[in-house]
Amino acid sequence: MPAFPGDGVADITAALGSLPSGSPVSEVARRLMDLFTSGSVASGARLPPERQLAATLGVGRSAVREALAALEILGIVDVRPGSGTYLRGAASELLPQTLRWGLLIGERRTAQLLELREGLEIYVARLAATRADDAILERMAQIVERMRATVTELAAFARADLDFHHALADAAGNETLTDQVHVVRSLLQVYADRAVHDREHAERAVAEHEAVLEAVRAKDADSAASAMAVHMATASARLLADAEPVLE
Repeated sequence: MPAFPGDGVADITAALGSLPSGSPVSEVARRLMDLFTSGSVASGARLPPERQLAATLGVGRSAVREALAALEILGIVDVRPGSGTYLRGAASELLPQTLRWGLLIGERRTAQLLELREGLEIYVARLAATRADDAILERMAQIVERMRATVTELAAFARADLDFHHALADAAGNETLTDQVHVVRSLLQVYADRAVHDREHAERAVAEHEAVLEAVRAKDADSAASAMAVHMATASARLLADAEPVLE
């Protein structure tokens, strides 16, 4: 059982300790995340007030406020006006958010994220080819048909595209790997949502997804990985074209 259930404000304060003077917001968030993922704080526990956190950490209240605001956006804490700030999830549930935070506060480059996504998606396809059952193969086939039916409705096409990758990840059967794929994909989503510009791009994407499906259906891990590599190459090229202003 966690050491700080419910309302262990004093214990949380004692566990945090002080930071070097002038520590940036990211360091405040890191210290909080280290505590949250240690398993010492129960899901739903109320955190100390901003003023108390600032005094304990030895930083200004604005740094604490900004760190908590960022953690709220990421779904890690719940700020309730008039009540306080509460931890939303247990340590295991915080893994995807922790990974996302680590990426966001680093020097994020879209090209590097695309390389990471490519490697993860290729491995997902390889695992899926050895683990997919008939039910999930049927689900993937239905999604490909949705993609084919929406090549002129790009918003609907994008949703079907994402659903295919979710189904493939489910077929891979590795929750930790799936969490990491979702983290990287979420960081790229601002570009991914507009990566397919026209029917020609959409039809090419349908063919690429169909090639992945057929390799998975054939239980051919090498072919599934190769088909996904082809798809990732063309998808990444489109995403990089959209992200050029960010990379400059």
